[in-house]
Amino acid sequence: MEKQLNSKNKSIQLLYSFVVAALGGLVFNYIHMPIPWLLGPMVVIFLLSRTGKFTPYWPVHIRNIGLIIVGYTIGLSFTKDALIQIIHQSPSMLLMTVLLVSFSALFALLISKLTKIDYPTILAGSIPGGLSQMITLGEEMKGIDLTIVTFLQVTRLMMIIFVVPLLVISPMFSGGEVFHLTGSLTKIKPQWAELFPNIIIFTIVCVIFAIIGKKIKLPTAYMLGPIIGTAILNIGGLHGPSLPSTIVDISQFFMGGYIGTLMKPEQLTNKVKIIIFSLISGSVLILASIGLSFFLANLHPISPITAFLSSAPGGMDQMGIIAHEVHADLSIVTGYQLFRILFIFFAVPPLLKWLLTYYYRKKMNSD
Repeated sequence: MEKQLNSKNKSIQLLYSFVVAALGGLVFNYIHMPIPWLLGPMVVIFLLSRTGKFTPYWPVHIRNIGLIIVGYTIGLSFTKDALIQIIHQSPSMLLMTVLLVSFSALFALLISKLTKIDYPTILAGSIPGGLSQMITLGEEMKGIDLTIVTFLQVTRLMMIIFVVPLLVISPMFSGGEVFHLTGSLTKIKPQWAELFPNIIIFTIVCVIFAIIGKKIKLPTAYMLGPIIGTAILNIGGLHGPSLPSTIVDISQFFMGGYIGTLMKPEQLTNKVKIIIFSLISGSVLILASIGLSFFLANLHPISPITAFLSSAPGGMDQMGIIAHEVHADLSIVTGYQLFRILFIFFAVPPLLKWLLTYYYRKKMNSD
């Protein structure tokens, strides 16, 4: 009986959250905000949950459905020519990743000294593009304040989701061309009938690869798995259909509502200080990525906007959405973002574990 009541309450909570999020998406769409079906639900869910009268419920599997859809759409951009270009630029990918992560580590050291919060916690919260990885790592390691790590990572992510779309449509990167970020990943409006029958094959493959990715602990498995599965089919000669904008909007809606539930500033101590420094940290990382993008645009014959989205310290899904909207090279943007995620996933955890051991050993000796 109690389980039935809890299930009923969760269903009502979920329905209420969906309605609220949908209103946020409609409002942001009406006022022509960038990627409205991602930002609208995220902002409204976050703000209303802070009132104390609204407790959102957004199961992670709903977010995962959105990730699978975005993963499929990004995977469509991987062709043989795009793959050759990515392999050709792999040294630059390594260089850009090392520069951005190194800059984050140095700036984290400065913030640690100013806030008096231990360096490993600030570092785990400052590594760009590694929200899920750093939170998971923080859970496994003693001494890291997981609340601070989560807040720093999510604050930076939210800043990037808001600031990057505004920057890419500014004269700095648009070169005078006017872009409108509507939230759609498609240049044309495909018809629903055009989806079949190939979409059935791609759906099955995307779900299977997402599950396999989760089993083998790939980073952002529900997006990376479908990207890999779709790319294999696409390069193999079976071409997937472009999705109607309605489906893409729904995928962003699924992700936006979930992101809005992650921010819980009430769990922080020294809230004002941490909020200020997290905003400063996010701003400095964005400025650093702008500088790196100019450097990258001089290294390779790619547009400034492609270079910026490739170096921006955001998530592969958000940058992929924006890249398609402004006609940037989606495969290059995704390639750079994917390379950074994999680097963070494989290289950063052992380095952070070594740093933690060294840090606390030094702290014990000084005490």
